[in-house]
Amino acid sequence: MTDAPFRPFDTHLDREAALGVLRGATDGADDGELFLERRRSEALVYDDGRVRTASYDASEGFGLRAVKGEAAGYAHSTEVSEQALTRAAETARLAVGDGGGTWADAPQPTNRRLYGDADPIAGAPFAVKVETLREIDAFLRDLDPRVVQVTASLAASLQEVTILRPEGTEVSDIRPMVRLNVSVIVERDGRRESGSAGGGGRIPLTGLLERSHWEGTAREALRVATVNLDAVPAPAGVMDVVLGPGWPGILLHEAVGHGLEGDFNRKGQSAFAGLMGQRVAAPGVTVLDDGTIPDRRGSITVDDEGTPSGKTTLIEDGILVGYMQDRQSARLTGVTPTGNGRRENHAHAPMTRMTNTYMLGGDAEPGAILADLKDGIYAVGFGGGQVDITNGKFVFSCTEAYRVKDGVVGAPVKGATLIGDGATAMTKVRAIGNDMALDPGMGNCGKQGQWVPVGVGQPTLMIGGLTVGGSAA
Repeated sequence: MTDAPFRPFDTHLDREAALGVLRGATDGADDGELFLERRRSEALVYDDGRVRTASYDASEGFGLRAVKGEAAGYAHSTEVSEQALTRAAETARLAVGDGGGTWADAPQPTNRRLYGDADPIAGAPFAVKVETLREIDAFLRDLDPRVVQVTASLAASLQEVTILRPEGTEVSDIRPMVRLNVSVIVERDGRRESGSAGGGGRIPLTGLLERSHWEGTAREALRVATVNLDAVPAPAGVMDVVLGPGWPGILLHEAVGHGLEGDFNRKGQSAFAGLMGQRVAAPGVTVLDDGTIPDRRGSITVDDEGTPSGKTTLIEDGILVGYMQDRQSARLTGVTPTGNGRRENHAHAPMTRMTNTYMLGGDAEPGAILADLKDGIYAVGFGGGQVDITNGKFVFSCTEAYRVKDGVVGAPVKGATLIGDGATAMTKVRAIGNDMALDPGMGNCGKQGQWVPVGVGQPTLMIGGLTVGGSAA
């Protein structure tokens, strides 16, 4: 592993030669870029008292794109050389055809830095990382005799990118990422239940290795598992639901966020297409996508097209006021890019993606919101979910939820799923808490086969008339 900075034009390519090839590939196009990347990652999994996996990966490569109207030519390679770049240019050039495009303006430069550039993998010796995971395992087993299995994992990565554009603009970014996860299985009277917790961000790894951090994560995983030991079958039917703050914003991300991405709306595929300026949510609902929050998992100093990340208001007081935009969708719809052009790595072309998507808080006390819930579910944690972009219909499984009657939080419930559609759900928001929180830094978002890190957030919310799928009538 090397700590030398990633300078592709010093070590792999002659910059002027690369620029000449890129200009030839994009001559007559509307837009395009050369995206160069080096990535290093390490992952450790400590399971059931031993190291189960320990992996280290290093890769580098480039992607070259030429964009003309709705079409885009893209070629990539793990060989960073002028010869490979020339071959890629021939492929990308096919999308341009006879040319005649109108060249897009270059992104505005920025000197802003939202996170440090130190390599988190090198932030602690390997032995210290293993010992920390072993301590987490021992701590949980000593804390509760019902613990029968502990899985603790650490992941760290460093992505270095350079983006070169045909007009000569060159942008670089160094993106660290760390994450700690803890999962626990507890057993009582033959019944087993699980709980998990975790988080991280674009921060040094050393912060996650401190006992003051990991002990709280471990205790939270155990708390969720023990709560589920007492869970009863979830009810089924249409009822009001209160969502807790923070991570439950993943429902907002899926049910509304994807529908507000510019490419889906440009193509008329979103349930929100054509609704700009109209009411799409209850009064008081304001939703933003913000890639500028320092050190957050979903933040990016610049996106993967070289555009500085932005803070974009999507819904304001219930009115649809904006979409997230990459450069292609922005140009084709006559608006400004918002810094949401993202890609998983150099092997993928960029597309419109979320960063940190959240709803602003209101003025209601969370306790008062729960007290107003007459017969419903209080959902605190979520697992997997899915959404159909064309109609906004979603299904989410709850990992921690409670039955509420006459404002009293009762027994935890097991097997609850929330079913609805984003456009309707947002119009049924009945109360917005004053406790807006972001998630602890554990979100990943998939779209068209690409995965990128994201953040979510929201305050406590009451939503009326969601369908709850469960196992009890």
